[in-house]
Amino acid sequence: MKTYTSISKYNKAKSVITIGTFDGVHIGHKKILERIIHSAQELDCESTVLTFFPHPRMVLQDHSSVKLLNTIDEKTVLLEKTGIDNLIIHSFDKEFSRLTAEDFVTTVLVNQLNIQKIIIGHDHRFGRNRTADINDLIEYGKEYGFEVEQISVQEINEIAVSSTKIRNAILEGNIALANKYLGYNYFFSGEVVKGKQLGRTIGFPTANIQIKEDYKLIPKNGVYIVKSTFEKEIIYGMMNIGNRPTVGGENQTIEVNFFNFDRDIYAKLITVEILECIREEHKFESVEALKTQIQKDKEFSLNYLNNTTL
Repeated sequence: MKTYTSISKYNKAKSVITIGTFDGVHIGHKKILERIIHSAQELDCESTVLTFFPHPRMVLQDHSSVKLLNTIDEKTVLLEKTGIDNLIIHSFDKEFSRLTAEDFVTTVLVNQLNIQKIIIGHDHRFGRNRTADINDLIEYGKEYGFEVEQISVQEINEIAVSSTKIRNAILEGNIALANKYLGYNYFFSGEVVKGKQLGRTIGFPTANIQIKEDYKLIPKNGVYIVKSTFEKEIIYGMMNIGNRPTVGGENQTIEVNFFNFDRDIYAKLITVEILECIREEHKFESVEALKTQIQKDKEFSLNYLNNTTL
């Protein structure tokens, strides 16, 4: 897959394209992407996905309210796995949002992307103030010589429902449902940073994970079973997301206790896959009570890992 950081950098090969955020690159998205790839092969074109970063809502609405399933780097990796030929990540800003519908069609789709066909949702709107719809696009297709294929209402609803369900499931701690809709384990990447090292004092040393992208959706506070790969070695563990109320914590932290793993990973970038939620975060009456519960969490995790096909 070739990745372009701007529409203007595209190589102008004949293309079958789709446009969207593709947040999560979940099983619904993959059906659409398979159609793009198949259609491109039939027409002897290249399959192309046009997406935007920042997410348009980050630019046009309150940035802090937008939480996404994937960072742009994660999305790139997931899209590459689908087998598309080209990914264009175009910088979205207010100037771009002011393009009229016809300007978008002529300057972007026709002149830059050499579009032969576009596969798009029936509810797709585009152009300044999102004034143009699928019917306008069909008319432009007739005028400028490209085909428009609509994704059905049912398929769009399935995709929309999946995205909403995935976000809601993650926020509710229902990781199994989220992973089912995603078609892979929900994951995040971050740098291992120095914490207060309280876990070490009670026999459960943890890696403090710091995620730099503030728009990445973080699961609800709680304890989770996780999987990571470090230097090609698969390691399992349990993760706590929360404020650590038992020890007077104030800010949310993400801490992972890896099983049978004792190596210095400070300042390393690590990816954590979330397999299951064990329980919500609680405030315990003492550090000793917390320690007892963590031991139970570990036993539960090891039993889960021994009895689950991963």
